[in-house]
Amino acid sequence: MVEKTLQFLEFERREPDKMPVAERVRVFREIYAPFDAHAAAQQAGRCLSCGNPFCEWKCPVHNYIPNWLSLISEGKLLEAAELSHQTNSLPEVCGRICPQDRLCEGACTLNDGLGAVTIGSIEKYITDEALKQGWRPDMSGVRWTDRRVAVIGAGPAGLGCADILVRNGVRPVVFDRYARIGGLLTFGIPPFKLDKEVVETRREIMQGMGVEFRLGVEVGRDVSFDALLSEYDAVFLGMGTYSYVKGGFPGENLPGVYEALPYLISNINRLLGLPGLPGLPGLPGSPGAEEHCIDLAGKRVVVLGGGDTGMDCNRTAIRQGAASVTCTYRRDEANMPGSRRDYKNSKEEGVEFLFNCQPIEILGHRHVEGVKVVQTRLGKPGPRGRRLTENVPGSERIIPADAVLVAFGFQPSPPGWFAEHGIAVHPGGRVRVSASAERPFQTTHAKVFAGGDMVRGSDLVVTAVFEGREAARGILNYLEIV
Repeated sequence: MVEKTLQFLEFERREPDKMPVAERVRVFREIYAPFDAHAAAQQAGRCLSCGNPFCEWKCPVHNYIPNWLSLISEGKLLEAAELSHQTNSLPEVCGRICPQDRLCEGACTLNDGLGAVTIGSIEKYITDEALKQGWRPDMSGVRWTDRRVAVIGAGPAGLGCADILVRNGVRPVVFDRYARIGGLLTFGIPPFKLDKEVVETRREIMQGMGVEFRLGVEVGRDVSFDALLSEYDAVFLGMGTYSYVKGGFPGENLPGVYEALPYLISNINRLLGLPGLPGLPGLPGSPGAEEHCIDLAGKRVVVLGGGDTGMDCNRTAIRQGAASVTCTYRRDEANMPGSRRDYKNSKEEGVEFLFNCQPIEILGHRHVEGVKVVQTRLGKPGPRGRRLTENVPGSERIIPADAVLVAFGFQPSPPGWFAEHGIAVHPGGRVRVSASAERPFQTTHAKVFAGGDMVRGSDLVVTAVFEGREAARGILNYLEIV
């Protein structure tokens, strides 16, 4: 028998089974099967237990990855679940949607030709299976205080903040303008990557821990920020980013051109049977989801942008029955920011990618008819060190299109009451926060903390979770609890 530390020689890296392409392009369901206990233990046993675990350092929440891999290899599932939750408030979500290829698995020592440990799939297995076996967070040792904190936004940052607060005896009350928790976990990320029941299960867990959710309540409309400041001991802002980045070229306002987020949300609303969401351009709040779903069946679709949102648009359009889906990105394949896994799945599902391809105009009269693009090449490094693109003269061409999805990213959209209460923002709308070790993520209003995309800019779910948790530690210090 091979020695445990050499198990990677006996067993190759194995990923969970994946739904066949012909089947998965017809349904909005998660495409990866779960590991069973044997497969999870076998794959976890491939870990080298490095003295300096690069996987742990590369993980934004610094999960104790080698430790819970060792527990799973020994069959200690419930202990692994407890340990996993010490650093991550949403491990079952991160296990599904994190770009592990450029985080933990990308840093795995075995990634150098031997195949990284399948960390993400094991992380997903731990929480899913532990919950099936009756595991719930142990709150028996919590000493409850009389402190209450208002959390605005039930997305990853807000949930991460509420998790740490409630484990320290503070009662979090989470406000969100939508009918379900999760923010973009529920309304942005398609179900073939994250089943919505996963998020609903997390809601049940957190309610059982003592977190209160007040959904369908918009701060500034249904309740004033002044009321929250007077009623609660502190406030956390985790409202995300919802304003999309425009390309700034002609034709963006033509009929048939859609922003990525309203497109994705409209499809999820239809799947969940929910009405349109308020506050998002192009998605009225009153009519039903079916009436206002952006359906691209039978259309030639062009997706502009090579990030994770672009990949979500690609694969959603395929499942809606688009005649064709073409995705353009202005840099080369190696520099594309989207998940390698989603890129691979997009190609398998029939998406055509055009790299070094910059849109310069959307063409059409009464409706979009095509996208004029120009070939690009990489030039000199820009201010942030990333090489800029240069257009190649005389390389213009037209891609025929019946619909265009713009997926260039998102920016914060701070509400008007920020200024009224002295909550300062950077140019561009990101909330200014403290880097203090004692009170991290405190805003320019001493009683208000913030984290996630509205502080960092549009980024990963796992970084939002981390910042929400760190902000909660700042709040606990502010409340003189720790």
